[in-house]
Amino acid sequence: MQGNFAADQAATLRERFTLVLMTHNRPAFLQRTLQYYSDYPCSILVLDSSTESAEAVAARYPGVEYLHLPQFSYLGFQAKLTYGVNRVSTPFMAFAADDDFLLFDGLNQSLDFLDANPDYGMCHGYCLNYLAEATRVNYYRRNKKVSEDYNAPQAEQRLLDYMGEFLPPFFAVTRTALLRQWFELLPEGTSFEWQEIGHVYFLLTNAKARVLPIAYAVRETNYGVSDHNTEVIHVLAFTDPKSVAEREQFADFLAGLPSAIEGLDHGQRRQLALDSFAAMAEGLFAGRALTLELLWTSSWLDPLKPPVRSFERSQYVEMPFYNQAFFDLLTSLEFLIHAMPAGRVQLQQLEPLLLRQEQLLQAQAHDTPGTVWSRLWDALKRSGFNREVVRGLAEQLRDRGEAKDSEAMFAWLERLEGVPHQRGRELLGSMRSGRLLDWLEARKPDAAAQGAIAEHLALHQGGPQFGILLLDLENNQAALQETFDSLVGGLSKAFRIMVFTTGEPPMATSLHNTLHFIKVSRDDYVERINQIARQTSCEWLLLAEAGDQFTATGLLRAGLELLNAPECRAVAVDEIQQQADGTWRELLRPGVNLDLLQTNPGLMARHWLLRREVLVEAGGFDKQYADALEFDLLLRLIERGGLNGLAHLDEPLLITLAPQATASEQARQALVRHLAARGYRAQVSAPLAGTLRIDYRHVERPLVSILLRSQDNLDALQRCLKSILQRTRYARYEVLIADNASQSPQLLEWLAQQQRDGGKVRVLQSAERLSPAALCNAASAEAKGDYLVLLAADAEVVNANWIEALLNQAQRPEVGVVGGKLQSADGKLTQAGLLLDADFGVTPAYAGEAGNALGYLNCLAVEQNRPAVSASCLMVRREVYQALEGLDETAFAQAFGDVDLCLKAAAAGLLTVWTPQVQIIHSGVLATDPSALAALRAKWSAQWPGAAHGQVLAPGKAALDWAGLIG
Repeated sequence: MQGNFAADQAATLRERFTLVLMTHNRPAFLQRTLQYYSDYPCSILVLDSSTESAEAVAARYPGVEYLHLPQFSYLGFQAKLTYGVNRVSTPFMAFAADDDFLLFDGLNQSLDFLDANPDYGMCHGYCLNYLAEATRVNYYRRNKKVSEDYNAPQAEQRLLDYMGEFLPPFFAVTRTALLRQWFELLPEGTSFEWQEIGHVYFLLTNAKARVLPIAYAVRETNYGVSDHNTEVIHVLAFTDPKSVAEREQFADFLAGLPSAIEGLDHGQRRQLALDSFAAMAEGLFAGRALTLELLWTSSWLDPLKPPVRSFERSQYVEMPFYNQAFFDLLTSLEFLIHAMPAGRVQLQQLEPLLLRQEQLLQAQAHDTPGTVWSRLWDALKRSGFNREVVRGLAEQLRDRGEAKDSEAMFAWLERLEGVPHQRGRELLGSMRSGRLLDWLEARKPDAAAQGAIAEHLALHQGGPQFGILLLDLENNQAALQETFDSLVGGLSKAFRIMVFTTGEPPMATSLHNTLHFIKVSRDDYVERINQIARQTSCEWLLLAEAGDQFTATGLLRAGLELLNAPECRAVAVDEIQQQADGTWRELLRPGVNLDLLQTNPGLMARHWLLRREVLVEAGGFDKQYADALEFDLLLRLIERGGLNGLAHLDEPLLITLAPQATASEQARQALVRHLAARGYRAQVSAPLAGTLRIDYRHVERPLVSILLRSQDNLDALQRCLKSILQRTRYARYEVLIADNASQSPQLLEWLAQQQRDGGKVRVLQSAERLSPAALCNAASAEAKGDYLVLLAADAEVVNANWIEALLNQAQRPEVGVVGGKLQSADGKLTQAGLLLDADFGVTPAYAGEAGNALGYLNCLAVEQNRPAVSASCLMVRREVYQALEGLDETAFAQAFGDVDLCLKAAAAGLLTVWTPQVQIIHSGVLATDPSALAALRAKWSAQWPGAAHGQVLAPGKAALDWAGLIG
């Protein structure tokens, strides 16, 4: 890449110099750096502390010594380096990270300088930083011009000079003996910051140093913070007692090291070290040697032309970068960066680009040579480094007789094939969008299943017909074509498309045609939709927008399922949502969820399949709520028939743009109207864009009984009770402490004191040990409150209005159980309700997220229905608790009684609501009781979902049992 080496030169270089490459869990970076250094015939030692070995990758590069060192974690950096240095046998060496490029000529000149100057210990040059994006590389000025030659005869002067204009020398060519001595002396467990500072101190106090006026390295820029979450300036400049003590302690260590310092005692050497810290801090604060300033960007879109560089206004020609040879070198580096992408930012930006290229490569039903040609060029304009795109275009050029361009494109393809890396489709497959693309593909039935499905539908007059109400209010022909292509390319043909367009219809059509255009305005399109709904013969209608793409299997699956669902009035479906950056994310809706529908209509009230006669009977869509048409309609359907006839199909039907989280006054008004129709005098606010919060404004202020379980747990119980008494704003409550035959004298005395004090606390004592379920049931029988709160004794109340927030939901007649948000003491979410997962387990929802995380489309900021909530914080109306016979003392005496209670409530037609307005500190850890879990599965198997909603798709759950749908 930077010159050829004769055999004797290569042999000499291998004997003189070892490059020690460091990597950790970044195989793409490792492969790219090995490809780069494969043109530099030095000795190469790879220190890989990754979990998985990359020996197979390293084996492709002769002469590389690969060491898999999983015993050294990422934080075990010092130990890994020490181990590696002791393996080096050449007189000179340099460290290199897997994402940086040390330039061959810079290494050669540094080696030659050290050979010619034995009193120098290290040598390097200037560094340029880069940050790779999808189709461009940004270059940053990292170093400023410095003195360059640190050759003072006094070691202490060399040290202060270098520290004052500090250029990190870690990647410099260095005499191996010096580095080996340094790592032998370095105390085990030294932090990253002090390792870097001590490295400079030791080298400069033992030898001279040279910074050559040459380009030496092109290094990747950190994404805003240090990779190790450290900053040298902090330990050098912080004035708190701990930092000052650390500086003094490390200075004392450095003062005792062997060095070329003469005439100073230990105390003076210690002060020299402190002075060098101050010099380094002052130089860093002043920006004397280090900076980070964008110089130019290099975009490479056309593979048949060199990259295009755009320069910022400020440039620094005193630096050794401004010559054609260096820019040619950058071009070769950029080829590797783009052909072998690896960086986090780069891959994030590549994901939507690769996804779009894959879509453009897919054949369409209406394809002609012209459309294929046009799409290939469109794909190439997005990136010229996708081999499938380049190959397709090279073949098209050849077939069109454009020999010169075809030859150039094939040459470019050969160059791409010359470096090992995943092809575009393979790379996309490692990304979320690519996994979704694979998932959709895997859901397609094979040829035999398609034949059987066709026969089955033929026996039922072809199955239900779907009317696609397609809004084209922007008169966007290209977007319309994308929707048409997806429908034509799908596996179901049981549809009619009715396009409501503000443009001129391209042809005269009628309602009987498969494609019918209706001329509308923004003022009358809702009335026209309702008119068409009354007239069409389609059994099911779906409101969509131009540009929405239908999945290949969505309508087919819906048709099969709806054959046997005459009671269904409306069906929610899943979808793939295209984010603002072009990537895909799955939206697997959690069934019919009244509370989530009310509080997050943007998430739940889109793209429902609506039975035509139900829509017509409801009066159609209401133009008064044009910004919330489906939301208002669904609320009216609920007013008419509750949740009966509302269903969910766990099949992605559409690929659509993700909705913007924006406030909708019409959605708020629709919900106010709906709640009034249900008898609530509710107040509806919109605290977060796209969400609604309901204060049901209940008039009653009932007595609430908080049940705590006591069993030799004095410390936890005291903390819990203290949090209740000090933080609860609601006045009408009592605390019942149910003691389970505790033996602790301290606890019993404390309980007796609580009983004597009276007030809001009562103590109930059991003479014998009961199961947790039996103890709760016994306590509930003694409770005076109309509402019970089961609260874990090791929980702590956080917010003062927690009881009001629970009552806000629990006083609704349709609600049976209410639970709150559980979080750890350090702010991590431990439970947002409980899910019944696809593997017949019980899972805490969103455990591990930040406590203040809003979730996708703000879903964690709003009330919603869950299959269950935890008895760590659970409110239930006492009469409901009694009617459900409380917690099961037989099958679920020790565990999962709370889940069983919630499922019993659901069986009785009552909702379980999770609210984020209640925050409780609790670990959220679920009990492990295999027998109780087995009993839960056996009792409630019909309630378990077929998929774990809201989670990343599992590859094993991709295929559909099409035979089962028609069997």
